[in-house]
Amino acid sequence: MSGRFEGRVCLITGSTGIAAAAAAALADEGARVFVASRTADHARDLAERIGAAWSEADLTQEGDVQSVVERCVETFGRIDCVYNVAGISARRLGDGALHEMTLDGWRAVMDANATSQFLVCRAAVRQMLDQEPDVNGRRGTILNMGSVTARHPVQQHFATHGYAASKGAIESLSRSIAVYYAPHGIRVNVIAPGLVATPMSERAQTDEEIMAFVTTKQPLAGGAIEPDALVGAALYLLSDDSRMVSGQVVTVDGGWSLG
Repeated sequence: MSGRFEGRVCLITGSTGIAAAAAAALADEGARVFVASRTADHARDLAERIGAAWSEADLTQEGDVQSVVERCVETFGRIDCVYNVAGISARRLGDGALHEMTLDGWRAVMDANATSQFLVCRAAVRQMLDQEPDVNGRRGTILNMGSVTARHPVQQHFATHGYAASKGAIESLSRSIAVYYAPHGIRVNVIAPGLVATPMSERAQTDEEIMAFVTTKQPLAGGAIEPDALVGAALYLLSDDSRMVSGQVVTVDGGWSLG
C-alpha cells in the first residue's frame, strides 16, 4: 500500500460494511485507527482484526461522543481524520412515505444519522482546533456519510423520506462547517453512495423485485455496490491527495443518479 496515512490518527464511526472496509484500508496504509460503534462485539472484532483501538458508544449522546474523542486522543495523541459512517435506516421504526411515517420514525432517523454526525463533527473540530497543525498547516479532515437519495430520490422501493432528509441535513451541515473552518486548516466533505451491500440494506438485498430494480438503477455495479468499492473515494477525501477539496459531495452510486 502507499502509506499515505503513515502516522495519522483516524477515527471511524461504525464497525461493519462501509466502515469496516475503510478501517482495514486505512490501517493497511499506516493509519492508527480508532473505531467507535454502538455494537461492542462488532467493534472489538474489527479492531482485533486490523490492530485498531475501539470503544462502544451511542453516538446520539453527547457524553458518549465526547468520551470517544477523549479516548482516541488519550490513545494516539491527536485526531487527523474522521470518517463518520455510523447510521441507520429507520423503516422498521416508522420511517417511510410522508403520509405514512410516524413522528417517532422521523426522530429516530434524524437522531441516528444527522444528530450523531453533528455531535461527532463538533467534538472532532474542537479537538482539531486545539491541536498543532501538521507540517502542511492542516489540522484535520472530516468525511461524512451522505446518500444518493438526498439528491436523487426514487418513487419505488426507497420511499423513506426521513432518511433522505437526514442525509440532506448532513450535506448542508458539512458545507457550512467546511466554509467556516477552512481558514483553520480543517476540511469537511461528504461521500454519497447508492445502495451498498451492508447489514443495513439486508431488507433490499433479500427482495428479488428490489434487486431487479437496483441492477438497472446501478448498472456499473450490476446490483448492490460492494463496500470495498467506496474505499478509493473515501481514502482520497481523507488523505492529502484531496488537500484542495472541501465542502464537496462525492457521489459513488454505480450510476444511480444518471438514470
